[in-house]
Amino acid sequence: MLEQALTALAAAGGAAVVQAAGTDAWAGLRQAVARWFARGDARREQAELERLDQTTGELQAADGDVAERARIRLEAVWQTRIETLLEVLDETERTRAADQLRSLLAQHLPGTDVSAGDGGVAVGGNVEIRADHNSAAAWHMGNVNVSMANPPQPGTPQG
Repeated sequence: MLEQALTALAAAGGAAVVQAAGTDAWAGLRQAVARWFARGDARREQAELERLDQTTGELQAADGDVAERARIRLEAVWQTRIETLLEVLDETERTRAADQLRSLLAQHLPGTDVSAGDGGVAVGGNVEIRADHNSAAAWHMGNVNVSMANPPQPGTPQG
C-alpha cells in the first residue's frame, strides 16, 4: 500500500489525464504520460498512447450524466494504474518515478492559465465568496472560503 502522498499524487495524475483529454494541453501530456508509464520500453509506450487515446474517445463519446460518470470512472482507472505502477517499484525507483510524475504534471498542466467560455467564470487561485443583504452564496469546487454574513438590521422606519 502506498503512503498518502503517493496516493494523492496518483489521484492528481488520474484527474490530470481526464481533464486534459481533448484540450490544448493534451498532446504534450499524452506523450509524457505514455513515456512515464513505459519506463523506456517503446512497445509499452505505444500501448500507453493507445490507452490514452481510448480515454479521449470515451470522453468525447459521452454526453450529459453519462459524461460525468465516464469522467469519474476514468479518473479512478488512471489513478489505479499510476498507483499500481508505483507499488511495484522498489523504494528508489518509486521516489524517482514520483518525482518524474510531479514534474511532468507541473510542466504540462501548470495551472496558471485559466479561461472560461461565454457565461463562465475562471479563477486562477483562491476564491472568497460573501453573501450580503439576506442573499445566499455557494460554491462547489477547489479551495474556497465561503462566508455568510448577516447584514445589519435596518433602523427604525422614518416617516
